[in-house]
Amino acid sequence: MDYFVAKDSVVRAIWGKADTVLFIFAGAAAEFAVNKAVDWLYFTGRLPADPLGRLFSTVEYARRIVFANRQGAEQAIDTIAAIHSAVEAKRGQAIPAWAYRDVLYMLIDYSIRAFELLERQLTEPEKAEVFDVFCRVGQRMGIPELPATYAAWLPDRQLHLQQDLLHSTFTTDLYRQYRKHLGPLRYRLLLQGQRLVVPAVVRQQLRLGQHSWLRAVVPLYRYSQHAALFRWLKTSLLPPTYRAQIAALDMAPAATLPQAA
Repeated sequence: MDYFVAKDSVVRAIWGKADTVLFIFAGAAAEFAVNKAVDWLYFTGRLPADPLGRLFSTVEYARRIVFANRQGAEQAIDTIAAIHSAVEAKRGQAIPAWAYRDVLYMLIDYSIRAFELLERQLTEPEKAEVFDVFCRVGQRMGIPELPATYAAWLPDRQLHLQQDLLHSTFTTDLYRQYRKHLGPLRYRLLLQGQRLVVPAVVRQQLRLGQHSWLRAVVPLYRYSQHAALFRWLKTSLLPPTYRAQIAALDMAPAATLPQAA
């Protein structure tokens, strides 16, 4: 079986665990909110109407790319490109190439940050592997001017962070929607988690602050994540509507995701 992502790839280890995936999207949810192209996420109205539903839709596509066979992964990428093309046609203008790169860069950066926060430090070759997987996604989508290597990506990521972030009325509204759909307790947990995983410039834009009490919990998590009590606590803090979907992120992905015919 030919896979888009090798079966022994660290990318599968990163995206095969619910906790890591949730931190990836906690970080992306923060950075999306201050990205200068966030208005595109408001154009269809889907994001503010159902931010959690949009999250799991994105997760589904990302995991299809990571765990399906090559044909299935490429079909998923082509579907993503087609969806964006349809939105562009409806609005009558193209999504800027830098905005596409921003989203791709978030997936690379937060995949690394979330795994290192919860599990261990990645080696430089492993980080390069994360970059390579998502760079190939971008190439399949036709995103121009992608860096050729992980080393070349690092300064470009910093440049995008410096140029493409802006706290706007969309930022304020999006966080209002996060709070509405999560509830006060889960919303506060989201903010605590975002403080741990986002770059300093994103924390500054969102006025998140630097200190998170979750930092003291992370070492305990590494030792007790499989304990029954920890699993019960984690489940009790999840939105009831999405508990089954979140639990499914911990499945044996290659065996359970649908394969292309």
